[in-house]
Amino acid sequence: MPQGFSFEVQHVEKHTGARAGVFHTPHGDVLTPVYMPVGTQATVKGVLPRDLKEAGSSIVLSNTYHLYMRPGDEIVAKAGGLHKFMNWDGPILTDSGGFQVFSLTKLNKIREEGVYFNSHLDGSRHLFTPEKSVSVQENLGADIIMQFDQCSEYGYTHARAEDAMELTTRWLERCAKAKTREDQVLFPIVQGNMYKDLRKESLERALPYAECGIGIGGLSVGEPKPLMYEILDFLQPYYPENMPRYLMGVGSPDCLIEGVKRGIDMFDCVLATRIARNGTAFTSRGKVVVRNGAYKEDFTPLDEGCDCYCCKNYTKAYLRHLMNVNEMLGAMLLSLHNITFLHRLMRGMREAIFADCLEDFARQFYAEYGEK
Repeated sequence: MPQGFSFEVQHVEKHTGARAGVFHTPHGDVLTPVYMPVGTQATVKGVLPRDLKEAGSSIVLSNTYHLYMRPGDEIVAKAGGLHKFMNWDGPILTDSGGFQVFSLTKLNKIREEGVYFNSHLDGSRHLFTPEKSVSVQENLGADIIMQFDQCSEYGYTHARAEDAMELTTRWLERCAKAKTREDQVLFPIVQGNMYKDLRKESLERALPYAECGIGIGGLSVGEPKPLMYEILDFLQPYYPENMPRYLMGVGSPDCLIEGVKRGIDMFDCVLATRIARNGTAFTSRGKVVVRNGAYKEDFTPLDEGCDCYCCKNYTKAYLRHLMNVNEMLGAMLLSLHNITFLHRLMRGMREAIFADCLEDFARQFYAEYGEK
């Protein structure tokens, strides 16, 4: 195991198997379960690093594909790595760029050697290989790096999903061989679409390469939520106990709760800041769309139970005004609030795990939030 990394399970909730733990990294400890804000281009949109910390963020995610495109991973390396470049002294996770290569680019071609694709920015032709992904992530200098994988879409046949899973497994071996830095830890990614036999095989074949953590990919990609939960239920008994489990790209309140109940330790998603930029906030009573006319003369806080800077200082009427006149402060305040809300949710679940009452916590949350 690379130096400075370890995972300590502090308590397992007796009814669900949910875990509370500590993920030790060279840039600090991460209490789990944890939600990671997404800083796609070396910044969480609209939120200062100082404010992220105050909101409770302990680890952030950045994107390999986007930073490879702009400003270039070599520029980031010359700056001293992402921690110095973006002025974040806590842990950082970078994804492999694989999802963006498939979802953002046009004319991509999957080959054994890697993926040929055209840039979404200028149409220039590129080749991303497992070795290239690792090289870029080593230049970026994140604490946690992800393997290059093929994420198969919901609706794939068993045969196509198996081909993608097999390619992901072969690419994992190449990623492991390409990795040179001892101050980074590589997470393999479990694929297999919605097929339990493929999921189990993918996990078993990934475990020999798992240094201190494992990712679960290819979920929350359009499938019904009950199907995602069914796959997580199936996988739960097969995970290793001594390393964190990371469910990639999942971050709505209900999915965070259901994921934690199924033994997941780490989550990331752009949802919190994306909906904020559209004028929507998570609150303890459900989502609030502050653009709506109902809030024109509502001089109460966004969420009475929230102690974030937004809720302590501003009203729904003011937030509505900001959003409707396209003032950037509106999106900034809502982004900060939404991130704070999710961190508070994770802390509440962590406390409920220690108290062995996570199901009660979930029922109360859903009763107040109004959806599941």
